[in-house]
Amino acid sequence: MSHRITRRRFVQQGVFTILAAGSARTYAANEKLDIGIVGVINRGKANLNGVAGENIVALCDVDSNFLAQEAGRFPRAHRYADFRRMIGHEKLDALVVSTPDHTHAVATAAGLHNGLHVYCEKPLTRTVSECRAVTELARRKKLVTQMGTQIHAGDNYRRVVELLRAGAIGTVKEVHVWVGGNFGGGSRGNKKHKVPANLNYDLWLGPTRYHVPYHPTHHPFKWRQWWDFAGGTLADLGCHHIDLSHWALGLRHPSRIEVVQGPEPDSETTPYSLVVDFHYKAHGKQPATKLRWYHGEHRPPHFSEGSLPKWGNGSLFVGSKGMLLAGYDKHVLLPENDFEDYQRPKPSIPRSLGHHREWIHAIKSGGTTTCNFDYAGPLAEVVLLGNIAHRTGAPLEWNHGKMKLTGHPEATELMQHIYRAGWHL
Repeated sequence: MSHRITRRRFVQQGVFTILAAGSARTYAANEKLDIGIVGVINRGKANLNGVAGENIVALCDVDSNFLAQEAGRFPRAHRYADFRRMIGHEKLDALVVSTPDHTHAVATAAGLHNGLHVYCEKPLTRTVSECRAVTELARRKKLVTQMGTQIHAGDNYRRVVELLRAGAIGTVKEVHVWVGGNFGGGSRGNKKHKVPANLNYDLWLGPTRYHVPYHPTHHPFKWRQWWDFAGGTLADLGCHHIDLSHWALGLRHPSRIEVVQGPEPDSETTPYSLVVDFHYKAHGKQPATKLRWYHGEHRPPHFSEGSLPKWGNGSLFVGSKGMLLAGYDKHVLLPENDFEDYQRPKPSIPRSLGHHREWIHAIKSGGTTTCNFDYAGPLAEVVLLGNIAHRTGAPLEWNHGKMKLTGHPEATELMQHIYRAGWHL
C-alpha cells in the first residue's frame, strides 16, 4: 500500500497517525495493511485466516506443498521459502509469525528491525534471552505487537478477571493450573531419514545451534517435543492457561521456581508430565502467591477430594472466601451452594474485537493490544523458566530485573540462545 496521502483525503476520510521505528506512518480508517505471513500451516493457517481481510502481500513457508496450498487462496501474494528474503524484498506494514518456536525470535526480530508490526505465535521465543531481546526491541521501535494467546480475547476470561478483582472469593494466595495433553517423551533413534523433496530443511532448522539430522517428527507438528526446537507442553500451553492468573492477579515475575514432580530430565525430549511451583512475591494489594502447574497425568489434590468438577484443563483460584474454577469457555464459583445468591459485578472489561482484529486496529489507530510483548514477554519467560528448573533438577531463584537465574551452574546457559553462522537477532 502507499503511505502517501493528500491533505483533502486526510480531512475527508480521517487518518490515524502513529510513530513506528522512528518515522511517522499514516493509515486511513478503511485502508488495508500490507501483511507478510511466515508459516502457513497449522497455527499459521489459523492466523492467516485471522488477518485475511487485509492485503496478504507475501507468503513464506519452508514447505513448498503447504505454500502452494495457501497460494491458491491468495494468488497475488508472492511466495518465499526464506523470510529474510521476503522482508528484504517486499514493502510490508506488518508480519505474522507462525513458525516452530526455534525460529520465532529471528523472524520477529527481523520484522521489528525493519519497522514492521508483529503478531507472533506463543510462546514468544524458545529461550529466555531471546524473549527479553525481542520484548525490548519492540519497545524501542514503538511498534504494535501481539502474542498469539487467542483465548485472551474471549468473554469468559474477562468475566473471571472481573470476579477475582471484585473479591468474589476473597484474597487469593494459591492457584492451580493444569492441562491434560502433553508434547513430550519418545526417541528419534539412530536411523537416517531422507528429507522430503518439498521441505527446505536447512531453512526449517534456521538458527538451530547444531545441524540436527532430519527426523519425520520434526515436521510439520511434533517438533514441540524436542528441546532443540521447542519447550513441550509447558511452553506451548502454559502461555494460554497461566495468562489468566497473570491478568487477573497482576502476576509477572516469579522469584522462585521449583519442580515438584516429573520424570528424570532428558537431553533430547521435553517431559511428558510435570508439576512445577512458581512463587511470586507480594506486590501492591496482591499477597505472595504460589502458582502450581500440572501437565500429563498430574492433577490438583482437589480432584481426589471431590471438591471440584474434573475438567480436563483449567485454573483453580483458591481464595479466603471460596474457590473459582475456570476453563477456556466456562467458570464456576465453588462451593456452588455458597454462591447461590452472589451478585456478580457488572461487566466492565470491554469486549474484544478479536485477537487478530485487535492487533490490526491498534496498528491503524495508534493504540495498543492486550497481549503486547511488554505483557506477553514476561509471561513467556515464566514458562521457559519452568522448563529450566526441570532440566537442571534444582530449585531456582530468579531476578527479573538483573536477568539472573541462580541455583544450578547450567541454569544461565539454558537461558541463552546460541545461533549457527548466518543467523542473528
